[in-house]
Amino acid sequence: MKIAIDSYCYHRYFGEVYPDLEHPPSHRMTLEGFIDRAIAVGVEGVSIESFMLDDDSPQRLAELRQRLDEAGLERVWAWGHPDGLASGARPEAAEALCRHVDIARTLGADVMRICAGGRRTRPSSWQEHKRALLPLLTQASRYAEDQGVVLAVENHVDLLADEMVELIETVDSPALGVCLDTANNLRLLEDPMRAIETLAPYAKATHLKDVTAYRGDPKTFAFWPSVPLGQGVIDLPRTLQLLKQQDYRGLLVLEIDYLHPDHGDEERAIERSLTYLRGILGAS
Repeated sequence: MKIAIDSYCYHRYFGEVYPDLEHPPSHRMTLEGFIDRAIAVGVEGVSIESFMLDDDSPQRLAELRQRLDEAGLERVWAWGHPDGLASGARPEAAEALCRHVDIARTLGADVMRICAGGRRTRPSSWQEHKRALLPLLTQASRYAEDQGVVLAVENHVDLLADEMVELIETVDSPALGVCLDTANNLRLLEDPMRAIETLAPYAKATHLKDVTAYRGDPKTFAFWPSVPLGQGVIDLPRTLQLLKQQDYRGLLVLEIDYLHPDHGDEERAIERSLTYLRGILGAS
């Protein structure tokens, strides 16, 4: 398992600033700048958020792939933030998903993280949710399999662990698995360790994220800010042990979304997280 970093750690620098929670930075970042940061912190891979791509022309994709190849970075292409398929309510988004499968292949990414929805799109009825998503995920999986790309559906504060497993097993495609986010199910008030245990056998990608309780309403995103790995409530040593038992061979991708205001800036949180993660791997 190789350590990687998600470009979403720098979401503010790409124009996504959480209202009333974050402030815009003094400058913007390019994907080349992100790759430079990945090199500087010594990771072996990256996950790149598609909304950060300024131009998907063949020339631009060729340039980006060359930069990643030169840096020796393994890669995951990440599509669908924030709402993806809108929990099945936006079937036309499946076309965009398939187009990004082509982009993933062009960039040399064998795995593409996708979002089936988000907190805002989750229906109240699981049966309705499943009925809307299944044909879209089946269609996308068939296309991805033909292109040699594996889709990894993130538990994106839209699916409980058992619901995710039901989807994956019903589609039953070698081209469909899970992007295991270690913290997001806690934001649905589900036991995070139970969610990790349930989803680990299906993991094709990861978001290693740690969170802590902060203030306000536990049902809101703001209550569960990210903290540096090892500083929150997620049992990351146990998580890595489970992934190892499942012979997981994908990237261990650090992700930080809304950073707890007591933990400094992104760079400091990233540095502390990677130090902690390397310590766990070195001790295992």
